[in-house]
Amino acid sequence: MRLVFLGTGGSLPSPKRNVSGLAVQLGPRVLLFDCGEGTQRQFMSSSVSYMKVAAVFITHFHGDHFLGLPGLIQSMNFSGRTEALHVLGPSGTVSTMRSIMDLGYFTCGFDILATEMAAGEELEFHGYSVKAVPAEHTVPAFSYVLEESARPGKFDPEKAKRLGVPEGPSFRRLQEGESIELDGAVITPEMVVGPKRRGRKIAISGDGRPTLALEVAAANADLLVHEATVTSDLIVDAKNYGHATAREAAELAMHAKARALILYHISSRYDDPKPLLEEARAVFPETYVAEDLMSLQVNFPESRTAVTLNAEKRLERVKEASARPTT
Repeated sequence: MRLVFLGTGGSLPSPKRNVSGLAVQLGPRVLLFDCGEGTQRQFMSSSVSYMKVAAVFITHFHGDHFLGLPGLIQSMNFSGRTEALHVLGPSGTVSTMRSIMDLGYFTCGFDILATEMAAGEELEFHGYSVKAVPAEHTVPAFSYVLEESARPGKFDPEKAKRLGVPEGPSFRRLQEGESIELDGAVITPEMVVGPKRRGRKIAISGDGRPTLALEVAAANADLLVHEATVTSDLIVDAKNYGHATAREAAELAMHAKARALILYHISSRYDDPKPLLEEARAVFPETYVAEDLMSLQVNFPESRTAVTLNAEKRLERVKEASARPTT
């Protein structure tokens, strides 16, 4: 499970940050969460292909979260896409996509399948699920929780050998959940395979105030990606516009017992994200600030670290800024 942050700014683009877009790569599939303007160009600067996007999940219909859809669809079309594209989101998804496709400035060579999810609805896909969590914003909005299906338990080859199971095809059959017969005795997978292990889990806030609904849905997440538009000195503005402060994001991560927190949707007033990072880390130390085109690997729950960042240089600049003494 790899995440690539295509846009990490809030409300409008800045020289350092494009607006919201987060690609999640699951094997050959890519899921896109939000699609602010310019997202297709951000894809071109990243290691992820927009042609592999199977579905787009929109958190809400403010321009910085969906206005990149016409350009992305057109780029896909010009590149010869034929596979249908799923677009899912809150109320208004179907009518919005109909309006976009009715613009008529090009003929699309593939189907756009728009779906409006209900609050609390969880859709099951092959190997993972996506749940729509109601968000508290100024328009109908969702957060999303993506969770992998449970994985098979760990195979114990030494236990299998003690039962007389020969290495080779018999090992594979047991690992795949099939019983075997050996000298008249039946060896079942449960005899040599441990209990199922949970898959990885990430929660993506979109825009919105911290809510109990998201805290519950994100419980024990390996990673929480939460907006942190401003610092706590601007909490009145945050509440008025349906946003969260860095401290509130960290508190939600702490209460949800998440393993790691990434802050995004950063206001353009913060040329340096140091104040946001310091505020959040005072509550939840395992916090990082996303930068455009930063990528990371979400590790399995049994790993010592929740995430492995593949953009260490960008992350180190933020760490250094946090450690630098002020004068």
